[in-house]
Amino acid sequence: MPAAVRRALEEHAQAEAPNEACGLLVLREGVVERYIPAANAAASPFRFELITDPEHWFLEDEGYELAVFHSHVSAPARPSRTDVENIGLWEGRPYVILSLGSGELAAFSIEGGHISELGLG
Repeated sequence: MPAAVRRALEEHAQAEAPNEACGLLVLREGVVERYIPAANAAASPFRFELITDPEHWFLEDEGYELAVFHSHVSAPARPSRTDVENIGLWEGRPYVILSLGSGELAAFSIEGGHISELGLG
């Protein structure tokens, strides 16, 4: 992950604290190109509901892959039970979490309740 993108994730997470921050990572051929901050409609320190411009979904038609990002205010950078239960349309897609408490950044895939860790490269 480029340093500038990681910095953008950290800055967004810090700005939204004590609530979780969320947004979209835009990848091409598995490489993160940019971060699109979004609003957390849940405005909660324990869960997120990503609100973004519908136009961002059309990036997939242009050959990009979208990954969801969110922060955990004090919990580790691992999917919580709430994350697994509310995976929705993010099932099987890259799921990136930043722990504000530790600064750890990690990526996962969640499918059928099973969590698999992904490399960040």
